Amino acid sequence: MNIAFDISQTGSGKAGCGFFAYALASFLSGENKSFSFTWLPNFGNFFFDFKHQFSMQFTGSGQKYGPRLYDKLELDNFWLNPDLEKILGYPSIIHSNNFWCPRNLRKSRLVYTLYDTSFLINSSWTTEENRIGCFQGILNSSIEADSIIAISEFSKKTYLEFFPNYPENRIITIYPASRFHDTADLGRRPKVNFPLSPESFWLYVSTIEPRKNHKKLLEAYSIYTKQSGRIMPLVLVGGRGWMMDDLFEFVNKLNLSDFVKIIGYVDDSELIWLYRNCFANLYPSLYEGFGLPVLEGMQFGAPSIVSNSSSIPEVAEDACISIEPNDVEGWAMNMCTLSKDSDLRNALVLKSIKQSRKYQWSYASKQVLEVYKKVTLLPKLIDER
Repeated sequence: MNIAFDISQTGSGKAGCGFFAYALASFLSGENKSFSFTWLPNFGNFFFDFKHQFSMQFTGSGQKYGPRLYDKLELDNFWLNPDLEKILGYPSIIHSNNFWCPRNLRKSRLVYTLYDTSFLINSSWTTEENRIGCFQGILNSSIEADSIIAISEFSKKTYLEFFPNYPENRIITIYPASRFHDTADLGRRPKVNFPLSPESFWLYVSTIEPRKNHKKLLEAYSIYTKQSGRIMPLVLVGGRGWMMDDLFEFVNKLNLSDFVKIIGYVDDSELIWLYRNCFANLYPSLYEGFGLPVLEGMQFGAPSIVSNSSSIPEVAEDACISIEPNDVEGWAMNMCTLSKDSDLRNALVLKSIKQSRKYQWSYASKQVLEVYKKVTLLPKLIDER
């Protein structure tokens, strides 16, 4: 059985979707020798990482790379070709991982990874271009996908609210896991131009975009700096997304420039150090399909204060302090409380490590392989309808 697997977002600047696809592909590539894989560094005409297609992340017997494409015209000509599956060699499965969804597959079964429906919930959270691209892909999945892998029960539930005619028995929830495999890894301290010592800073890891709720966190942090007897800097980690060009201005407006440190994208080793050494991991996001930084922080024993919205309670359960994401006073109060209560912090450390062990790629990858086996035994969804 050959799987044509989308790795288009697994390049050096990868975020949530890319981390999911990369970690899953890493385990699948060595999981079962009865499967062969064609890794697709380009997938669809919605997302394009020109440099990434020249890297070779996965090698070994039964593995090969799909075509390299060099501009938007080539993308359109290739991925919108009505004979796409023939060009790909009629793979048993085509697995989409970047929201884009191929159309009119006649033989190959289409498996679609469902991350979230945030762009349908609130149009102000993303750009029009991204919203249109994601919507087109997810709409096509409701027509074309022979099976859908949802990364949380929340994502599955909201998808069915928007697309109630999609057969629920063809959607399976498979929780992702952390991309970090070695929990003993100490990581590497980032090179920054300010003091950064263990257990002396708050941490927020996320792409900088409206849905991640940075401004409400900054408002809460501003209150915390006025009320707490122990002021620790807030370190913001993550690449720039969209519609947040005024973040520095907002920090200055709150007179927090001496306390808030925006360090941008860091590599995995630096991120491990930050998770392991932060005083607490903060995650006030308004909406998540899963909430990977919550899990990653717990894995390295970071006590966490997190949003109680969307899928995050599924990940955190009772291992974190959970607060309504827009409750600015509540966030400030809990930050003040945690900064003074070492017993509470120590209890959260132990709970977090225990909770994180529930999520394993070895288990998730086996579930995905079962999806592949089962979907090939089902009729094409388009035929069944």
